[in-house]
Formats: sequence, structure tokens, C-alpha cells
Amino acid sequence: MARPTRARIDLDALRRNFCFAKGLAGSAHLVAVVKANGYGHGVVPVARALVGVADAFGVACREEALELRESGLRAPILLLEGVMTPDEIPLVDRYRLAMAVHQREQLEWVRAARPARPLACWLKLDSGMHRLGLTPDAFAAAYADLADCPWVSPLVLMTHLARADEPDHPATRRQLALCAEVWEGLAAPRSLVSSPGLIAWPQAAADWVRPGIMLYGASPLGDGHPSAARLRPVMTLESALIAVRDLVPGEAIGYGGRFVCERPTRVGVVAAGYADGYPRHARDGTPVAVAGRPTRLIGRVSMDMLTVDLTELPQARIGDQVELWGRQVSANAVAAASDTIAYTLFTGVTSRVPLVYEGAAA
Repeated sequence: MARPTRARIDLDALRRNFCFAKGLAGSAHLVAVVKANGYGHGVVPVARALVGVADAFGVACREEALELRESGLRAPILLLEGVMTPDEIPLVDRYRLAMAVHQREQLEWVRAARPARPLACWLKLDSGMHRLGLTPDAFAAAYADLADCPWVSPLVLMTHLARADEPDHPATRRQLALCAEVWEGLAAPRSLVSSPGLIAWPQAAADWVRPGIMLYGASPLGDGHPSAARLRPVMTLESALIAVRDLVPGEAIGYGGRFVCERPTRVGVVAAGYADGYPRHARDGTPVAVAGRPTRLIGRVSMDMLTVDLTELPQARIGDQVELWGRQVSANAVAAASDTIAYTLFTGVTSRVPLVYEGAAA
């Protein structure tokens, strides 16, 4: 019998989440962000499920872009980090990619190029993230240089918001105001928001939006935000019980004996661990569902197994399905109990976990 650990990917839920994003975006165009192997969901099936509805696809680097092109995807693809070296520009030209330009060196590489077709460039402003982007003082000159370059078309203005997932924090208002000031009078489409900005600041949608995590069913503003109820989880990470045992009070479970039974405890062993991508640092009490009923993690997660509390589930048996996150168990809740975020859970699912695609788009 095959190991029962798998990740079920609901492509209908993906499309539904995309439609929610599109409703928030109004008339803006949508770049579906599918970097990091579609946030761990499988980039080619995810992209194919969104063909015809997404206006473009966003990836981090050329390797991700070429995988999509080699799969047959013909839609526009944006390199969100641009090119790393000037010799990548011929690849951008050959594979009809769009590229971010976030530093002067990249701009000079574009100006020195002689492409066979126009290069689509997204000129990035550092409006406060302080990661990538041209400074406000340097932006106008960079815009003029690209706007005057005969082989740059279209030219899009972009930035990235650092604290859009904190709607009450003034940082986003400052960034939006700075963009408005720096971009005043510049005749080009604009892109300011990704998932948290689109949800919390839909008025800033502008011409292009870049939804990522929300497409996969996790609200970047947490489960308490109304958006969480509108998003449907796309990935369900599941396994099964492979052993059940009864322990008396005082017995410890797993490596380091972190959990000590305070009462007679029925323990289930699940065939999933950190080598599958389940977070090793998940705390006792992290939510789990066994045969559709809620329970909790007890004991430290090991490489291939974890242990759950079956004391209140006397009917649970070997072979019962266990949901680690998905529709019953929120990925955000598991992430919070592991001092991380849902992004890391999704992208951390390892290659030994088969991805099983479901839905009409599969």
C-alpha cells in the first residue's frame, strides 16, 4: 500500500478565488502570481487552470518562466525580479517575457539591447519597502530613459507595499501618497497592490494588480478578516492514521518528551512529518482533523510522523483520514501555531508528497 500522505489541489477553488480577486480589482488587469511552483500547488496545472481568465502570470525568475513556456503557455509572463545578468535579455526577447526593472544596471542592459521585438518593462519604485526599486529621486530620470527607448513597450510603473496586511498602519498611506507624487504626470499604467493590498486597499487597484496567496485560498489578513470567508482553500494536505495506542498519565510522547499525558490518553500516529513539509515547530494543540472531526497535535513533529490526540475520538481507527490543513483545518491556524505564515506551509510541501488535482479544470 502506498504511503497515504498527499496534497489534493482543487482547481475549481483556485478559479473561484481568482474570480473573487477580479471582483475586488474592478477594471484592473490581473497578474496571477504563480512563482515558487505555484506557491507549492504545481505551476503548470495552476497556470493552465487560469488560462483565459488571467491577463498575465507572475514568476520570480527565468527558470520559472521557461517552465511555463515549455508547457505551452502563451499568455504574458512577468519576471517580478527582472533579469539577473544582461545575457538574460535575449531570453526575455525570445520567450516574449515582461521584466521588472528595479535598478539602474538593469535599465542600462535594456538600453544596450537590440531585441527582435519590443521589451515590456515594469519600472519599479522603492516607495518604502526598501528591498527592490529605484529611489524616488532617481525614478523620473529612469522613466524618461525607458520611455525614450524605441524598443521598450509597454512601460508599466510598479511598487510593492510593505504593510498592506495591517490596514490600520499608516505606512501604506505613506507609500500610496509617495507613488502619487513621484508618478504625477507620467503617462504609463500602474501596479501597486498584491493580495493584501487588493483586499485591504482595493481603491489602490490602479491598472494592474498582482494577486498571489489569495488565489490559493489563504487570506493574508488572517482568518478573522471577512476575506477569509470568501476564499476557498485550494490545497488539502492529508494523510492517515498508521497506529493507535493508549498511554497512562505521566507518559511522554515523541522526541524530547515534550508532551506528557495528564490523563489516560489515546494517541494516533499519522504518516506525515517535516520531511513532507509539515512544520517541525508546530506546537502542542495545533489543529488537526481526524475522520472529519477536530482534534490536536501532541508531541514534537518528527521527520516522517506526527502524533495526535484521539482521547475524545474513541471511534478513530488505523486507516482513518487525517487533514493537516485544508477546508476543515485552516492553513493560517496551523501557521500561527508554528510561528510562520501560510505561504511557507504551501511552498514547503516537499517533492515526496504527490499532488492530486481535482475539479473541472483538472
